[in-house]
Amino acid sequence: MDGLKEIAVVWSAETLRAVRSARTLVLLGLYGMFSLVVLLAASFVANQTRMNMEGMEALEQMPPDVAWIFKITLWFLPVYVALMGFDQISGEVGSRSIRYLTVRARVSSVLLGKFLVQSSLLVGLVFVIDVGLFIYARFAHPNFTFAAMVLSLLKVWLATLVFALAYVAITIFCSSLFRTSGVSLVFNFMLVMSFLLMEFIGWYSEGKSFLVNIRYLAPSYYSGNLLSPVASEFGLSALAYACFTVIFLGGSYAVLRARDL
Repeated sequence: MDGLKEIAVVWSAETLRAVRSARTLVLLGLYGMFSLVVLLAASFVANQTRMNMEGMEALEQMPPDVAWIFKITLWFLPVYVALMGFDQISGEVGSRSIRYLTVRARVSSVLLGKFLVQSSLLVGLVFVIDVGLFIYARFAHPNFTFAAMVLSLLKVWLATLVFALAYVAITIFCSSLFRTSGVSLVFNFMLVMSFLLMEFIGWYSEGKSFLVNIRYLAPSYYSGNLLSPVASEFGLSALAYACFTVIFLGGSYAVLRARDL
């Protein structure tokens, strides 16, 4: 029970500070502008040609421009998450200010509290953008009913959240490795690029080499079934992302426990 109180205190205090930060507004604007650019481009492409995207059966009743945005933002979201929280741990480790937290709360409580802070902000920011996106889709596509809009919004929001939480854990892990925030950010980008490289190597090696199995180590590989209408397919993808989340949070905890804070 004390652990839950500690997590709640860290969560509430850090969230209040983050909400007041100019970075949150800047990132909201950045995410919104990116989504708008993709929306305009996707609308043009969708009007010129018919989409045939693999693994998008669940989006048959969803406007094609919205489907494009979902797929493309999954490429952008890891970078967005990294920019949002790259100094979540390293900024306080480098300045030693984290000691003011660890003398009052356990390391695990501080870590989970900061994870919940990033997750809460991400949930809110993504939801705001998704609501705006689907409101546009509702008026731009007369056949897109209100019921279908609400259902599609919930599906996309949940799928994006499951995907993003794993990258929140990855960002916290990178932030806990270094005392300098800039180094944490660079390493985070390198790790994200490494995951993409693994996926491309696996895709290229399919049917040619044992290296095809390396793609299973890349979180982005499991995004294809996040919107699948088959519950078991969605469940396996969600389980994979949950495993990545636990692994990287566990790695962060091990690093912080071994470090002299």
